[in-house]
Amino acid sequence: MKIMLNLLISLLFLNGCATPSLHSNATAAQSRIDYLNAFSSRYVIPRNVEVWLPRQYFLTPNTALPVLYMHDGQNLFSPHSANFGVAWEVDDIAQRLMDEGRIKPAIIVGIWSTPQRRMEYFPERAASYFSAQDETVIEKLKLHLGEGKNSEYRADDYLKFIVQELKPYIDTHYRSLPERENTLIAGSSMGGLISLYALSEYPQVFGSAAGVSTHWPLFFNNEQMGPAEKLRDYLRDYFPVAGQHRIYFDFGTATLDQYYEVHQLQVDNIMRAKGYVQGRDWVTKKFPGAEHNEQAWQARVDTILQFLLKP
Repeated sequence: MKIMLNLLISLLFLNGCATPSLHSNATAAQSRIDYLNAFSSRYVIPRNVEVWLPRQYFLTPNTALPVLYMHDGQNLFSPHSANFGVAWEVDDIAQRLMDEGRIKPAIIVGIWSTPQRRMEYFPERAASYFSAQDETVIEKLKLHLGEGKNSEYRADDYLKFIVQELKPYIDTHYRSLPERENTLIAGSSMGGLISLYALSEYPQVFGSAAGVSTHWPLFFNNEQMGPAEKLRDYLRDYFPVAGQHRIYFDFGTATLDQYYEVHQLQVDNIMRAKGYVQGRDWVTKKFPGAEHNEQAWQARVDTILQFLLKP
């Protein structure tokens, strides 16, 4: 039933559904996904949003839950909407962990990406650190990706959409815990970058973040290190000091992930300088042999969730 409805909603989105609508795929006392189709915004183009509610949401109707916001939402729950036919299966894995008492019950919000994904996920303020040479290589990358030389960074508007529009909607329509410590954000690859950017720009809103196979190089190899170095300069200046946040990082060693370790080690040094303690309020995990794809990320969803939603 869930697969068929996910496919139907995907088709509606592709056919230009213009306003948010709410549909459900289960009854009370079961987990459920609500579909907010073509959710409109003053800041970014419309996109689908999926809201997963665990069975505990219905079994304890007087209880409010934390909320985990996740990027590339089309890849989270159903293989039929996933870009490459493999989903993270976050709903099934999270429900199992919640039933076993290994993580706190939580609402999970999947925010679909759009054709503007790269510019929406690129840490916008970090671009102000780029040298003229950095800007030149970034512009060449934009042209290579077919985005146009002068395509605009959109991350600040994307975060405004989440913080000023989507989060208030979730907090109004669902029994959520709206405080910082109960508001989490996560994503993979460029989604990891925007998650860390969200924590840096809105440390009063987000309490925890996960960068899964975070795309630190910005490019497809390590031949151009300048922009990545400037990104770390931004993190040195704006990433919040330890005390009120929890951070998860990981990376594999195959395909695109093979380029990440050298960057992650330097980011780890920034974390230590900010006062974070590995294993307490921050963790970086290496997964030997893991590739840069949904199948690899599905295999470690339980690890990610057990850090973010530790009971």
